[in-house]
Amino acid sequence: MSKQELPYVDGSELPGFHSLLGYRQALWEENEAVIELELQPRHLNLGGVIHGGVLTSLLDIAMAQAGTHCPYPGRMRKAITLSLTTTFTGQCSSGIIRVTGRKRAGGTRIFNSTGEVHDDKGNLLAIAEATFRIRSGSDKPEGVPI
Repeated sequence: MSKQELPYVDGSELPGFHSLLGYRQALWEENEAVIELELQPRHLNLGGVIHGGVLTSLLDIAMAQAGTHCPYPGRMRKAITLSLTTTFTGQCSSGIIRVTGRKRAGGTRIFNSTGEVHDDKGNLLAIAEATFRIRSGSDKPEGVPI
């Protein structure tokens, strides 16, 4: 899938909660997903740095995507989060952050992913590990209609 074919490339068509975050899909392929977010005041906590909830949400999305790539246009695969652990390692208040999720292991219904968040200077902001369950109908590569 080329960059032009990626869903939500510019963040303008994101559904629900995803639209509140306003990220951009930079890469989505089998076992790896990358999303980017240009920080806005709405993403910051009272201390003026990126809110941990924003980081955790983006990690959750990228790590789930890493295990649910669907190469078929107009279709998608879905997963639910069973567990998620996030460790915060840095802070930033402006610029673009890059969130990478990688599928590490899994079977037909359960998979594990790791994730990292870096700022635009390459500083590590957070790391995470998560376990997901593939939702019914999403266990095959063709997934379900959007």
